[in-house]
Amino acid sequence: QVQLVESGGGSVQAGGSLRLSCAASGYTFSTHCMGWFRQAPGKEREGVAHNNGTGSPSYADSVKGRFTFSQDNAKNTLYLQMNNLKPEDTAMYYCAAAAGYSGSWCRLQWVYPYWGRGTQVTVSS
Repeated sequence: QVQLVESGGGSVQAGGSLRLSCAASGYTFSTHCMGWFRQAPGKEREGVAHNNGTGSPSYADSVKGRFTFSQDNAKNTLYLQMNNLKPEDTAMYYCAAAAGYSGSWCRLQWVYPYWGRGTQVTVSS
């Protein structure tokens, strides 16, 4: 059974930083899609960053230059380093993992059958 558990969320002031982690069990990191998504109150869930299963991660335009996606395959853990946080980054952040998809498919939420329960990030101005 695949389990994804996020941690590292919290409340920070604008300009601050947080590092989110996502520990995976029952899932082997490989070339499949893995990503971070977020959902703010009253808004649809959106992609934040994902790997393509083959190389460099991709980022939403709103977080480029501020967020860094990384993964430690030995620890089965994803990370999202978030710097220069803005109030509009306030949301519940989720990690997700796919099976059988890589490349450009990774930007599509429906390819991810495995989701964590989320960790809340709140940025005050």
